[in-house]
Amino acid sequence: MTSDKIKTLFHFIQEARAIVVFTGAGISTESGIPDYRSQGGIWQRFQPVTIQEFLASHEKRQQYWQRKIVLFQDTQTAQPNEAHHALTALARQGKIKGLITQNIDGLHTKSGFPKDKILEIHGTNQEIKCLSCSKIYSWETVFQCLDAGQDVPLCPGCRGYLKPNTISFGQNLDVNILEKAFLWSRTCDLMLAIGSTLVVQPAAGMPRIARSHDARLVIITLSETPLDSIADLKFEESCSTVLQQVMQCFNANPGK
Repeated sequence: MTSDKIKTLFHFIQEARAIVVFTGAGISTESGIPDYRSQGGIWQRFQPVTIQEFLASHEKRQQYWQRKIVLFQDTQTAQPNEAHHALTALARQGKIKGLITQNIDGLHTKSGFPKDKILEIHGTNQEIKCLSCSKIYSWETVFQCLDAGQDVPLCPGCRGYLKPNTISFGQNLDVNILEKAFLWSRTCDLMLAIGSTLVVQPAAGMPRIARSHDARLVIITLSETPLDSIADLKFEESCSTVLQQVMQCFNANPGK
């Protein structure tokens, strides 16, 4: 039986004209991708390398790539889960204006979510960028170099340092992406904050901005967040469970 809260979320989505989705690590952990901060997470297994250390030290570049090899193996075997697929289905129905994600795993794109509606504010592990000439390579191309024993891959064109197209510690976020994300937050009428603890700034401020501009705010995550008290709805359940139930409402009410 569908709960009253699920029915309310269904009606929120029905009524909204400009939905923005904000996702964090919690949606990806349901696909088997380890997060960064929890017990046993990436930061406990590997010491983070700042962009300054990466540029200054061959040893630090080696450490960085050792961690990325592990992450690559995790992300390449991971598949989008029911939460990803539900959001993609809503996007294809024209329900979603855009999706802002803190995740770097590329699972939203892998699920078929329209790429032009995704803002990856921390970048993506699915692309490798040369820090000298800015050429973009695929992960697969660079991983072949690593697999062949090259501990620090270099750009085949200019021999510059290669690095996943993600934001490292000490590196500034892309201003254009941030500005667009804040614009979406100010102009949406419903924000779905999914799988995020809403503590990492400045991204975590986007749901608060949406709420301050009279948008409804729905939070779906297993933990408490600083914004629980201002949310219109809060689900402390798995992302997949909640979104699957919402999609069942749409399936039971075709054309809605």
